Amino acid sequence: MSAPERIPPRSVTTTQLLTRGELTVRGQIRDASNAVLHCSVSLDGEEAFCVYKPVRGERPLWDFPDGTLAQREVAAYEVSEATGWGLVPTTVLRDGPYGEGMVQLWIEGVPGSELLALVDGEEPEEGWKAIGFAEVGDGKTALLVHADDERLRRLAVLDAVINNADRKGGHLLPGDGGRLYGIDHGVTFNTENKLRTLLWGWAGEPLTGESMAVLKGLKDGLGSGGALAARLTGLITDAEVDATRARVDALLTAGVHPEPSGEWPAIPWPPV
Repeated sequence: MSAPERIPPRSVTTTQLLTRGELTVRGQIRDASNAVLHCSVSLDGEEAFCVYKPVRGERPLWDFPDGTLAQREVAAYEVSEATGWGLVPTTVLRDGPYGEGMVQLWIEGVPGSELLALVDGEEPEEGWKAIGFAEVGDGKTALLVHADDERLRRLAVLDAVINNADRKGGHLLPGDGGRLYGIDHGVTFNTENKLRTLLWGWAGEPLTGESMAVLKGLKDGLGSGGALAARLTGLITDAEVDATRARVDALLTAGVHPEPSGEWPAIPWPPV
């Protein structure tokens, strides 16, 4: 039996490909609230699919007046990378056919990984966490639950750090090799508490030892002269960096997953 063909190493990294590669628009994702373009990107014989969100296609938001959604998406990626969990696909800020925008590696979701469900009864079954009750028509309600999945739990911690105001079910992408990615992080890093998510199943429960260690690493990275603080500079405002630092400190002090504040709708709409 002959030896298998050796696959040559990539000549460029994913970050280099997305940053320097030639962007070709293939189509538009129509159901998005802002301009979202499906593209291919190629460089030195490497090619991949990606999402390109030009700044000029963003709708202004009164409660996110500073910076751009594209910058916040990149900032969320930088925090994700600092955790070591790799929860956000590679994301860069660059010029494209329609000006500056966010470019993110396209993740083709793998079917068969059930993360959300509507169930009868008032308590979730083993392996599931309750989110809340939802109307399902004809005056009936059902219990909305999410999987008691360590990947989701990590994402819940990331969302608490970046103050994600829009963690919907459609923003969860199971990938190859058991990976789970979160996408659409344009409404993050607000200085006010705007955490709005489907991942409330661990609210009030102790953070895992792993999460506490990750948060300590983020605290160091966000400190004076820290590498993460430097990467966030120019993507979000100084006040937003300070607020991120304060959220990390609060999580470390409390040692538990945050609970809904009651000052802001806790669950995004529509939830999926």
